[in-house]
Amino acid sequence: MSIAQSHRLVWLAAAAGVAVGATATWLISRPTEETVEVSTASNNSSKKSNSDRPLTVRELPASESRRIAEIIAQVQREYVDDVLPDRLLEQAMRGMVGGLDPYSAYLDRREYEELRRGAAGSYPGIGIEVSAEGDGIKVVRSLADSPAARAGIRGGDVILQIDNEPVGSNVNAALEQMRGPPGSLVRLTLRRAESAELVSVALERAKVEVHSVSGEMLESGFAYVRIASFSETTRKDFDKVLRELSSSGPLRGVVLDVRHNPGGVLEAAVEVADALLDSGNIVSATGRTAEANFRMNASQGQLLEGVPLVLLINGASASAAEILAGALKDNGRARLVGRRTYGKGVVQSVLPLADGRALKLTTSRYVTPAGISINETGIEPDVLIPGADVMPGAARDDTEVKLALRTLRETSRQPRSARAAP
Repeated sequence: MSIAQSHRLVWLAAAAGVAVGATATWLISRPTEETVEVSTASNNSSKKSNSDRPLTVRELPASESRRIAEIIAQVQREYVDDVLPDRLLEQAMRGMVGGLDPYSAYLDRREYEELRRGAAGSYPGIGIEVSAEGDGIKVVRSLADSPAARAGIRGGDVILQIDNEPVGSNVNAALEQMRGPPGSLVRLTLRRAESAELVSVALERAKVEVHSVSGEMLESGFAYVRIASFSETTRKDFDKVLRELSSSGPLRGVVLDVRHNPGGVLEAAVEVADALLDSGNIVSATGRTAEANFRMNASQGQLLEGVPLVLLINGASASAAEILAGALKDNGRARLVGRRTYGKGVVQSVLPLADGRALKLTTSRYVTPAGISINETGIEPDVLIPGADVMPGAARDDTEVKLALRTLRETSRQPRSARAAP
């Protein structure tokens, strides 16, 4: 199922946060000492493809160098505050790449290292998923066996202060504050969900293992499986949860939940789709280079053969989550329940640079098995749930899960030949 053996997929969704629109991404493993050549001269007579042309590092034309130097000099002389040249160049690089599209970015050492840590399915911190909530940061859930879980932090609690400093509603800044070396301490001031009581909790950071798949039985024969994001461990976690749920008896139906799943590792989504399909296309992509063009198909054999599936989606189901949704819908394997998905139909490649930095560039556009581009349009559900998106709650109390279960019961009563999703 691999795109190319020399490429390794990575996860770009925040390990402990909720980030809508995170990218389906893969890492191009290129030695940092390799010369990356950038041609500044055009050659209209060349018939080579972009991937065949040599790239050479060349100096910018004198006129461009003068323009950049002039801008830096004017800013340093006239701007109201002193600005270091390094800061100006860093911002120029961010603007150069970030101006291409909403998903491309220049990554400094810290940002790139965070992506690489996240790809491994673990990170140093306290082990919570969070979202913005008014004057604080709301805890979505504490990860199993994490410092947060051991301290009794629960979903619905609101973090008001980190180390005695107000957090506001900046999720990324709060995540950065809560991360740190294993063994270091962080103090949180929380407002309890059930009583509005303010409590102060000191936690010792540790290496947190992120398991992106969880599940439980809704009723006899019917299971619920939530995939919170796609990481390198998702397929292994998915298989483990299904084994546990089916240990007490055969399953008659499964609700898969990818609401508020921001995406992550493209190949992880393909692996889950492959586990649920016996044949057919999963996703196809096109780009300018040979590596950016790929077609990924299901292999023979599947988990849950003959078991009806319903996939819960919403407007925060993005990227890799949409690859799974498109594959299951177009192959008639599952009915989609919920709201139209986010609509991110592009793939980013992360290219390492010198000095531990990297570029995250959009390199492919993908289509679903039906040949449909979902970029900026999303995927429509088969059963629409009206209203605004809501965060997934406790499965048995979640009204949308209850609707999905009702749809699943109806599907399971149909003859097997009539179960294909429309």
